Amino acid sequence: MYTQQRLVLMTLDPVHIGTGGYRLGRVDLSIAREPGTNLPKIPGTSLAGAARSYAAMRYEKPQCAGQGGGDKPEKKHCGEPTCPICYTFGNIRGTEGGNAGAVSLADAQLLLFPVHSMAGPVWVTTKARLIEAGFAVTAPDLSREQFATTLTGWAKPLNLGWLLLEHRASSVQVNLNGKSVQNWDAVAGRLALVEDGLFSQIVNSNLEVRTSVSIDPATGAAKEGALFTYEALPRASWLWCDVVEDNYRQREQPFPKDHARAIELKHERPLDVVKGGLSLAEYLGIGGMGTRGFGRIKLMGDWEVSHA
Repeated sequence: MYTQQRLVLMTLDPVHIGTGGYRLGRVDLSIAREPGTNLPKIPGTSLAGAARSYAAMRYEKPQCAGQGGGDKPEKKHCGEPTCPICYTFGNIRGTEGGNAGAVSLADAQLLLFPVHSMAGPVWVTTKARLIEAGFAVTAPDLSREQFATTLTGWAKPLNLGWLLLEHRASSVQVNLNGKSVQNWDAVAGRLALVEDGLFSQIVNSNLEVRTSVSIDPATGAAKEGALFTYEALPRASWLWCDVVEDNYRQREQPFPKDHARAIELKHERPLDVVKGGLSLAEYLGIGGMGTRGFGRIKLMGDWEVSHA
């Protein structure tokens, strides 16, 4: 009936997914957060928009990159049943109606967060987050004052940013269960697990915050009174999200895998189109501040989630 695919992503640059305007707080331009945990996230709409736009670039169909509303020809999708982009993400054809897409992308949740420490860079996470993402974890239960780590030979307190925690002496193992995740060995030996309630405090205290100024186009110099601050997920943050393929049209109208570009790109189903589009985010980025060197994010691994 449907297929659930799990994606693991890593930020190659700071990533700023804004909330749509200025906010009162420690920065002028804040990033999107989960309401319950106050943790940064990448909304599924941002991932879906980037995946569609970049997939349309790969298929050389720029008219299929946007929402496709309106009655003017240049604002319509091609809407052809043989178009892999319209088939995967859906289309709107003005007053002529349209079709829903065959995939849905969930919000990308934070998995590993890089923090400076006296032991060098470590990636902070929690036991519950690793398990929820699909990893097998052996780790102790922790209080708010404790941490457990995969650092070899570390048996003393450790600072995570400004916060100093006591070491909980216990074996910590994170098993990928046969899954393939690029560069996992680079971080697997530098994990620091903390209590769930403390994780949000550590993350929000160590986000990347920058100050910038708008430029006056007439003078080319800084604009008077236009200083502003903004925050971002730092580079080397790891996230995970789910993509669900619900190909309700498969019997009556199969995915057009005989399309010339689909054959060339080896795309045989809507999930392939999504991953093919997201692969370009490694070079073109997502979110705001792209001209300031923000936004690149890389797909590190994916696997199908079994519901047996």
